[in-house]
Amino acid sequence: MNGTERLYNRINLTGIPFTDRGSRLLLFRHQHQFAIRLAERWVKWEAEVGHYRQRPPIVTDFTLLDADDQPITAPEVETTPHAVSITTALGCFTWLFLDPETLLLSLPSTRCGLRFTLYAQQAATDFRGATLRGKRNLAYTTNARLLRHDLTALDADHFQAHLQLDAQAGQALLLNITPRLGFNRSIPDPAAALDAARTRWQEWFNAAPPVLDHLRQQYEYAWWVMRAGLVNTRYFFTREALLPSKVHYVGVWHWDQVFHALAYRHVDLRLAEDQLRIVLDHQRQDGMLPDAIHDEGLVTHLTQPVDADVTKPPIITWAILKMQESQPHPDFLAEVYDPLTRWNAWWMSANRAPDGLCLYQHPFSSGLDDSPLWDAGMPVVSPDLNTYLVLQHDSLASIAETLSETEAADRHRAEANRLLDAMLAHLWDEQAGLFRARRNDQMLPTHTPFGLLPLLTGRLPRPISDRLVATLTDPRQFWTPYPVPTVAADDPAFDPWQMWRGPSWVNVNYLLVEGLKRSGYTQWAAELRRRTLEMVMGQADIYEYYHPLTGERPPKAAPMYGWSAALFIELALDETAHQQQSR
Repeated sequence: MNGTERLYNRINLTGIPFTDRGSRLLLFRHQHQFAIRLAERWVKWEAEVGHYRQRPPIVTDFTLLDADDQPITAPEVETTPHAVSITTALGCFTWLFLDPETLLLSLPSTRCGLRFTLYAQQAATDFRGATLRGKRNLAYTTNARLLRHDLTALDADHFQAHLQLDAQAGQALLLNITPRLGFNRSIPDPAAALDAARTRWQEWFNAAPPVLDHLRQQYEYAWWVMRAGLVNTRYFFTREALLPSKVHYVGVWHWDQVFHALAYRHVDLRLAEDQLRIVLDHQRQDGMLPDAIHDEGLVTHLTQPVDADVTKPPIITWAILKMQESQPHPDFLAEVYDPLTRWNAWWMSANRAPDGLCLYQHPFSSGLDDSPLWDAGMPVVSPDLNTYLVLQHDSLASIAETLSETEAADRHRAEANRLLDAMLAHLWDEQAGLFRARRNDQMLPTHTPFGLLPLLTGRLPRPISDRLVATLTDPRQFWTPYPVPTVAADDPAFDPWQMWRGPSWVNVNYLLVEGLKRSGYTQWAAELRRRTLEMVMGQADIYEYYHPLTGERPPKAAPMYGWSAALFIELALDETAHQQQSR
């Protein structure tokens, strides 16, 4: 059984749409009808059309009709990564992607009908279909004989198409949705197009390294997320890149791209590097990297909940060095060294506290948007940030050595040592057994796993790292049935349903697994890796975060989530290597 077969009916068309690499089109189903949503923000039209998560689909009420023009209300729908097959008494209709902007619906050899509503402001029919103009341009085209073709204006923004077709074998309807002036109206042989779609997906799955059998089902679904979630270049979107969730987060967020890149390096190094290039493409003159990028612009400053520049944690340099472990690419190191040096300098110059540690000036710059760490206000000196900066300096030192920049390497190593010493002096809480965040010289009371992340440095004094591991593995705090909660389970601020106030996140677990390994606690690293894999395998989809006590999906957790999929892949490969080495 291959990857496309193993994912039979995993794409349920309700929470998980049918989509494809590069595409912003999302095909959903509601009972016997289909709809197409767009993974596009439309920022300049938001006041008119609404937020992208609530905006109605661009094509709605897509209904298959029988020869008597009656809706086919009980079709049998089957999905694979490459196709949606709809079996009816008339025969089989099949949806597939022809290109990122074009869906093809193959038709059964019989008389049948179609009815659907399109969002547009202008329309013109022709003998093969119609073209429509609006905020996005649409064209539907068929090579079947049209027995009836009505295109009716329902209001100023909607048209209803109603077709009766005398279809023969090898005929189809083509639906093209595009921001461009020109349309794709060339209909290929549906059987050849289906074979090509199947081949594209199977080549993707075949490129992935093998894993243990019990991991394979969710592993291949994770690789489906990693391909289906990609969108192609457009405007500010300078590289092909993975959205965190095509149905929930439209754009790329800086530190998400770092985790995505780690998985892509196993199948396509250029694609992995492009996840980082899209962020570096938009570096400010002062060195800051944006928080997020979408088609129409960047997020670099927000006025809520505080007025400040906004970015994401500085882990990109660490990830680049990790990518080099399995896929050395010295030219890429030379390409990114200067931007990374300027990025590091921005952190050290614009975000320095009086004691020499660095601080977050906006909650969202931490990536931990609603964490109780920020409830008392900003700025906050946080142990996670300073851990990342130690790693960044260490990583820059290694890159500098590779590029024969020995003086720069020495400076970065000295700065890493200085930051680590300052963390030990100013943030370590011996009684609590973790590092604490601090605001205005006051230690913040909330216990979070971000106070355990200094394990990532791999060079803490042994008594301190022992205390951190004891805190992590305490079932009253962080070693819950589905670890690791983002607030300790015995903390008054713990809320297992609310984003960064309690749920378990795969990226946090991954960083802790890495920290445990780097600090020499390999058995605990293996246990946390295993429990994280089990948590993700416990659900049909791969979610943004999980309930730390039950493992279920909190209602607001985004589906088909990118970094959870990427890091499941990383952990599955690590577990496979570990088991093979143990034999």
